[in-house]
Amino acid sequence: MPCHNADVAAIFEEIADLLEIQGANPFRIRAYRNAARIIGELSQEVSLLLEKGEDLTRLPGIGDDLSAKIKEIVASGRCSLLERLRQELPSAITELLKIPGLGPKRVKALYHDLEVQTVEQLYAAARDGRIRVLPGFGEKSELNILQAVEAHASQTRRFKLAVAAQYADALRAFLALAPGVTQVTVAGSFRRMRETVGDLDILVTAAAARPVIQRFIGYEEVADTLAAGTTRASVILRCGLQVDLRVVAEESYGAALHYFTGSKAHNIAVRRLAQKRGLKINEYGVYRGKTRIAGETEESVYAAVGLSYIPPELRENRGEIALAQAGRLPQLLELGDLRGDLHVHTKATDGHNTLREMALAGKAYGFEYLAITEHSRRLSVAHGLDPLRLARQCEEIDRLNEELEGITLLKGIEVDILEDGSLDLPDEVLAQLDLVLGAVHSKFELTRVKQTERILRAMAHPHFTMLAHPSGRLIQQRAPYDVDMPRIIREARSRGCFLELNAHPERLDLLDSYCQMAKEEGVLVSVNSDAHSTFDFANLRFGIGQARRGWLEKQNTLNTRPLGELRSLLSRTM
Repeated sequence: MPCHNADVAAIFEEIADLLEIQGANPFRIRAYRNAARIIGELSQEVSLLLEKGEDLTRLPGIGDDLSAKIKEIVASGRCSLLERLRQELPSAITELLKIPGLGPKRVKALYHDLEVQTVEQLYAAARDGRIRVLPGFGEKSELNILQAVEAHASQTRRFKLAVAAQYADALRAFLALAPGVTQVTVAGSFRRMRETVGDLDILVTAAAARPVIQRFIGYEEVADTLAAGTTRASVILRCGLQVDLRVVAEESYGAALHYFTGSKAHNIAVRRLAQKRGLKINEYGVYRGKTRIAGETEESVYAAVGLSYIPPELRENRGEIALAQAGRLPQLLELGDLRGDLHVHTKATDGHNTLREMALAGKAYGFEYLAITEHSRRLSVAHGLDPLRLARQCEEIDRLNEELEGITLLKGIEVDILEDGSLDLPDEVLAQLDLVLGAVHSKFELTRVKQTERILRAMAHPHFTMLAHPSGRLIQQRAPYDVDMPRIIREARSRGCFLELNAHPERLDLLDSYCQMAKEEGVLVSVNSDAHSTFDFANLRFGIGQARRGWLEKQNTLNTRPLGELRSLLSRTM
């Protein structure tokens, strides 16, 4: 049975949650949380590593016990420890953990003090005013819980793009092996590289539809078949993700791909153009009367209504139609345009590989340069560097630069922006570096005015190169802090510094709308991996998707520059 990293990570995360509710040893809980994070962020499937005979204990934080559990999960799709823990606690209690703002500690308190075991009981307790009296809660917390439960009830589950990619990539490869298949494409919001995905739409062309349909509904990860017709089928995977399959004729493939890629607003705008020309567009083609005049390719669909081809990432009806009419669509950034990565961590702080290993991995990835940007001392949870440790790392970088060929390491730091806008390391230390990334890692709750002024004061610092993960959001976990981003973008232009698009799948930060704004203001954006291991460079694909959604081109991107030009740009900020 196929098993993806997301499946393993979800099991380990649930084990950690249930252990915490039980009041288990904190070190044991932390081990499972770390393992969930490491496996979840791993770009290579652990199932494939096991097939190759790889020793999983070589992965950071994975010992013999965790390795054995990963093998058990991959082999059977289940974990005996998780099943035992589920038997020891009410079955519905894990649903409480899906309510925003309710972590294991709060669930534990609600369970033990109020005997809250279900979402329904939680809602009743909040409605009746019984939660506010518990230690660590209060009236505001109670109101937030009430609102969160109401919102939770109305939301459909969405999957982070990187998680959806694991299932989409596996399904695409599986369906490509069906008899007579010639094309397989995952359409919908996944193809448009939205940060979250509600379901997957897969289009296939094949000599015959029936073998494809049968192979699809027989997929080992299918938990439930919703429908199975002659040319289409819908299933629910074990992970809860709905997948809709359509087998279409070759002559209609482009029209179907356009139709099912969306967005709805984009498609409506294109159909209106067609109507003005006396044409009709549907999933089968472009028609003049009963005659199909286009539809085999997407290019033909767009050409029929007087448009140049519009890349999927732009199809949100945010101005792309007018530019396509004028033939002025942007030449969107490609992964191959990146010459380096300007946000990388090593074992010196919270990374999992040595400086040398990260350098060699960057070289193998095709990079010309790599900026080493450890956390600063304030972030003690990440073992942030003080001036002495940073100086030692800089010396190590100098030695490696003398030794290595084909890649250059840049000296940097991801320095904490403190509450008052000052930076976590002295000026004389920062001045010795090639670049300084400023980052907010605390006090997310500041008011809009205070948070904005905090960041602006940091950006005004004489040694400030780039604002890292500018909104501070974690997708589906932490909302962006309240900040005046347009003002920050304008200040970056005035100051001559840069903004990061953090490609970590949990972040994808800058938002696409702010990427577009930065482009309009002439502020260069750096698409960085925020790599904590040699595997993490693969996450740049998701950052590129976000950049493309934000209309970024090669010339709008800092780390597309050759090293000499990059050094010149960086030096202006230091």
